[in-house]
Amino acid sequence: MRLLAFLLLILPFSLWGQTVCSLESRQRLELALDALSRQDLSGKSIQVLTVEIGESFLGTPYVEKTLELPGDEKLVINLTGLDCTTYLETVVTLARIAKSGNLTFEAFEQELERLRYQEGIRIDYSSRLHYFSDWIFQNQQKGILKDITEEIGGSLYPNQPTFMSENPKFYHQLSNLEFLEAIKTDEAEIAKRTYHFIPKAEIETFEKNIHSGDLIAITTSIKNLDIVHVGFAVEQEGRIHLMHAGTGNMQVEISEKPLSDYLAGNKSQSGIMVCRLLE
Repeated sequence: MRLLAFLLLILPFSLWGQTVCSLESRQRLELALDALSRQDLSGKSIQVLTVEIGESFLGTPYVEKTLELPGDEKLVINLTGLDCTTYLETVVTLARIAKSGNLTFEAFEQELERLRYQEGIRIDYSSRLHYFSDWIFQNQQKGILKDITEEIGGSLYPNQPTFMSENPKFYHQLSNLEFLEAIKTDEAEIAKRTYHFIPKAEIETFEKNIHSGDLIAITTSIKNLDIVHVGFAVEQEGRIHLMHAGTGNMQVEISEKPLSDYLAGNKSQSGIMVCRLLE
């Protein structure tokens, strides 16, 4: 029995045979699910829930590339170390299953897979939504969110990302030529679409149209990239701030400066896309 207990401490959980979740992450997730199950959520919008759940992760360490495991593509659940995208996905998944009333580990698995992969199905590395503008488009198609950037004042955003196909050396899995070709196909599809953004000089003008809990995707002036950072809008003293997993303090935090000022200090950040979760 002692050997079994030891193995459970050092080995990740593997559910469905292809889900990876450490014991510590599993415990943290179970605590979050239990806390949500004890609340009366009937009167809370998904926007409010998103902010509350997001705030529960404040101080969590920033850790990048937690999804990049060798071998076949696995559904990685990691709540102990988050990058900007896995933080956003974790919070959105918890908010959505809380609204559905199905607060189980299995429901979290299923919803996270739906959010993270093309058509909601994990097949292989190339089926993951690698470009966040594609993540936005496809999750809008799934009925999970609405890209409201254009309607709140956005301008056309030229979006033709090719960074992954041009730099396969940075992605171990792209040594597989089938995956590389699939990424090229995805890039070509993204380039055909119409996207909008709010230039950073205009964010303060339009921030009255941004609500706490909205998803914020930061665009870039780097031509072969689409999005360089993501997080959530949070209103503080009448201004919109960014709640995100950031590299500044290497943790989940709320930006000290309002969102417009936050972007002003970074030359490569050109503006934002704004999405709203659907009930």
